Amino acid sequence: MTEKDLLYDTILARSFSKNEQKRLGYGAFIASLLFVFTLCTVFKPYLSPLPIVELQIPMNAGLRMLRITETQKQQASGSSDNATSGDSENLVLPNDQINITSNATTPQSITSSKDHELSVGNDTSLPKNMFNSTTNSTIAEEHVTTEGNKLEKTMKPICKKLARTEICEINGEVRVHGKSATIQAAITFAFSGNSTWHIKPYARKGDVAAMERVREWTVKLEQNAENANISRCVRNHSVPAILFSLGGYSMNNFHDFTDIVIPLYTTARRFNGEVQFLVTNKNQPWINKFKGILKYLSNYELIYIDEEDETHCFSSVTVGLTRHREYYKELTIDPSDSEYSMSDFRKFLRDSYSLRNAAVRPLTTRRNQRRRPRMLILARGRSRAFTNAGAIARAAKQIGFKVVVAEANADVAGFAQTVNSCDVMLGVHGAGLTNMVFLPENAVVVQILPIGGFEWLAKTDFEEPSKGMNLRYLEYKIAAEESTLLRRYGRDHEIVRDPSVVGKRGWEMFQSVYLVQQNVSVDINRFRPVLVKAFELVQMQSV
Repeated sequence: MTEKDLLYDTILARSFSKNEQKRLGYGAFIASLLFVFTLCTVFKPYLSPLPIVELQIPMNAGLRMLRITETQKQQASGSSDNATSGDSENLVLPNDQINITSNATTPQSITSSKDHELSVGNDTSLPKNMFNSTTNSTIAEEHVTTEGNKLEKTMKPICKKLARTEICEINGEVRVHGKSATIQAAITFAFSGNSTWHIKPYARKGDVAAMERVREWTVKLEQNAENANISRCVRNHSVPAILFSLGGYSMNNFHDFTDIVIPLYTTARRFNGEVQFLVTNKNQPWINKFKGILKYLSNYELIYIDEEDETHCFSSVTVGLTRHREYYKELTIDPSDSEYSMSDFRKFLRDSYSLRNAAVRPLTTRRNQRRRPRMLILARGRSRAFTNAGAIARAAKQIGFKVVVAEANADVAGFAQTVNSCDVMLGVHGAGLTNMVFLPENAVVVQILPIGGFEWLAKTDFEEPSKGMNLRYLEYKIAAEESTLLRRYGRDHEIVRDPSVVGKRGWEMFQSVYLVQQNVSVDINRFRPVLVKAFELVQMQSV
């Protein structure tokens, strides 16, 4: 015992007897217990664990595990009432019909806000015979408020409005009735959110002329399916479905790819062929044109859903196609928003059409023989046609090219082989240049711009997309003397002298003059440096 302890015991002995010291110790112990009990009583609401919930899952819903993910802590009260922001808008759907009751002493309810995302996911790791069972699970919640006597069902956005497209992804009991253009999702509980969504499944939203040619569909949430006016299943399908339109600007090669083919690829590829295509606005020539691509994306025969009076039932239906989120992005896939890229898409095209050349071939063969690079000159039968294609071909041959002059047609498979065999593709601004998707990597694209102020269109439609395809891009802007509009209107006419004035009168005026009435006669001497540059680029890439 230390000197300090001895001093303490001496002082205590002088002040209290032994019996008094014992009574003092007992009193201190009882006081401590009272203090601890008081703390537990006061702070009990804050220290209690999260509730254990009881999940009662119906047989037809399958086993679901509730997962709540907080994307951000809740902001000040009232700041999270709006569920949409920016250019997007969501329809919120209960993801499944899960009856959730709490056995905790304090009933609680989960609420969703702008800053909180609630989702339901499948847990396939649990045995299938656990359907219709009662499971206790702890909710790792981030945002729970005490309001009712039941944990409300989880909500999830299923319909999205983006800058250039609308898309709905519906899971559960989904019924499609073609003649009424209606898609019904059956639910068995009360639902207070939006229950109806109107959608045109074509990926060029905002273009009035295109969207007028697209049939509108209605997505409905039907409560109490057994009693509601909901279609009876006639044909049941074991694979998911994608519903899309072949209206809009289909059969224009540029729009075929940027509005339908590429969006269809990014939407359907993940199913590896196990998906049923439902086509609205039937377009048989389009289907014949792209049958090679359709065959590689779906293992099942197309259903022309508009003609169907029978109800088709699926466990999952996607209405509409995904597309790049930015409004003015054409012939492009955003890899940050998709699991695929334009490189993946071009490889898919090579596989679909059995194209041999993934990249530009060396100009020197294994036997040390020199091959001449191939140039494709895109001919056009109507507007923006070359009036001196023969002279261009002769100039290209003098520089060292082997030249092919051809016009794109409905035989996509055949023309894809022609394009893929070439090192350079040359053409006037127009849909024909879309065939650059078949060029081998490091090939050269030469876009010729007529008069009329095509710079913005040329950049958006072909220059920028060519970068995502790993192609080399060259551009040639013709002079007024190289346009047939000069001979038709004269040099002093505003159409030739100041195309911006015509452009201000609207797209229809611009289109009728510069896209329809104009042909091109290239000045060979002025154009020759572009041909030389294209030859040099091919030589550099094939080394």
